[in-house]
Amino acid sequence: MTAPPTALLRVQISAQTPEYAAAAEALRRTLADDLAALPARAAVLDIGAGADFALADFALEFTPDGLQLRALAEGAPGPLRVDFIGGAAGHRRQFGGGSGQMIARAAGLQAGVRPHILDATAGLGGDAFVLAQLGCPLTLIERHPIIAALLADGLARAAHHPETAASSARMQLRQGNACALMREWTQDAPQVIYLDPMFPHRNKSALVKKEMRLLRPLVGDDDDAPELLAAALALASHRVVVKRPRPAPAIAGPAPSHRLEGKSSRYDIYAKKSLAEKTR
Repeated sequence: MTAPPTALLRVQISAQTPEYAAAAEALRRTLADDLAALPARAAVLDIGAGADFALADFALEFTPDGLQLRALAEGAPGPLRVDFIGGAAGHRRQFGGGSGQMIARAAGLQAGVRPHILDATAGLGGDAFVLAQLGCPLTLIERHPIIAALLADGLARAAHHPETAASSARMQLRQGNACALMREWTQDAPQVIYLDPMFPHRNKSALVKKEMRLLRPLVGDDDDAPELLAAALALASHRVVVKRPRPAPAIAGPAPSHRLEGKSSRYDIYAKKSLAEKTR
């Protein structure tokens, strides 16, 4: 499970304009229930609306551009919103290298082969969206309700844009505990399971991504990575792929079959059988 921060964190849910007030209230009620269902070691959050939380630590805001999360402390990074249409995702969509990207090779994509992938640590969905753009059907699991809400909002907006609608349609999001959901899986087994557990970074430089700086106080580190790997290996029909920082040790458990290494990260690949058979 995720190792939490020790302090109570307060999240204010609000709408920048009155037209989003009903959506903000509905999300407040949903998140209060979902967060209460998290195990005791998960981050404890008070959820409030509008002026209820003048001393909030975070703001979760409905805006005309989408749902966004802001840390309210002085010097905090700017707001975080899932955007698959423009920004970095849009640039990667146009110039990212297609099926030659390392993540595509790690997942086993090749001519005529687009496996069904389960991204069991979906986060903000960036890696999953790359694979969806390349034609893979995906199921995504995100355990933290606030991150899942941000991701669901980004997918909903992508579904209404002509350049991203097809990719969004290939992605199905579930909110819950990935270990439990994998153990209780009743559908056809995913061919590939992708894991990118939160790694304990000790580098405090400004180069640490804004997403990590903002989200880590909420979600902590994933100290159940060995359990995730074991559940994934039991379920996947063809391979499990684990993304790690390049200098990080492999997750405790079986050794990977092989690795693909980049400048800052690598993919540990646990092969079970070949994906060479066409799966479109």
